[in-house]
Parts: sequence; structure tokens; C-alpha cells
Amino acid sequence: MTDASKTVSVVGPGEGETILLGTTRMRILEDGGNTGHRLGIAESVLAPHTPGPPQHRHAQHDEGFYIISGTVRFTVGDQDHDAPAGTLVMVPPGAPHTFANVTDQPAVMLSTFTPDLYVQYFRDLRTMFAEGQALTPEANIRAMTRYATEPATDFS
Repeated sequence: MTDASKTVSVVGPGEGETILLGTTRMRILEDGGNTGHRLGIAESVLAPHTPGPPQHRHAQHDEGFYIISGTVRFTVGDQDHDAPAGTLVMVPPGAPHTFANVTDQPAVMLSTFTPDLYVQYFRDLRTMFAEGQALTPEANIRAMTRYATEPATDFS
């Protein structure tokens, strides 16, 4: 038996909501609207030598990263992990982490957010950029705190 009220979501190449964050281009593929807010998915293209966000911890969601191309450096506490294409990195709530592209080549990764809580954080960053606000570590952390996320290091 099928449920006619269920709709399959198909997001083709070049479709989805685009968010430009400095040297990172993000494409929201699922914002939670089709999954009952259980899952958000985004594709990110990190230009060469793109720094990541301040190291942080999520209190209410898991975050996954699948590297499609290039290499992304993940920092977990004081350990660096270079993740080439084909690598999956899963970050449970409470685990300190950040990422960056420290190479001379672009990197592409697919990110999951379960639940979708963190998708709105990226929209907030887009608004900050559009309003001409500098995305300092302190400003980034202020935005993160609205989504059950705290810094893993001291920025005061």
C-alpha cells in the first residue's frame, strides 16, 4: 500500500539552495522539510586554503562528512586527520571538531546533520555576509550558540 501524501524529493545537479560563505560554496540538498526535520544534507565546495570554523561541539545533533573530492583536514581536539576522497567522518554530539582545506586543490564534501538543526546556522552566516558583518571567530561562535553548539576552545 502506498501513501499518496508522501512526496519523494529529487534535487538535481545545480539545484538546491546555494549559500556562499567566503571561499566556501554550500548547496543545501535537504533542509529537513522533506524528512520531518530528522535529516539535513549539504554539499560544500571548499576552495584551496579555506580555513574552517572555530573548533566546536554540537549538543543536539550528529554531523557527518563524506569527502567526494580533494582532501579535507579535520581537527579533533589536538589531533589532525587528513581525509582524502572516499573518507567518511562522523562526529557525535559533544565531540570537538573543525575542518579546513589546507591543500592547493578544491575539496568537495557532503555533510549530514541529524536532526537538521544546523542548516539554519548556515543561513544565518549567509545573512551576516550579506549585511557586511565580518565573520570573526567570535561572530561565528555567537551564531553557533543559537543552534546548541559551543566553542571547544577559548576565544575571549
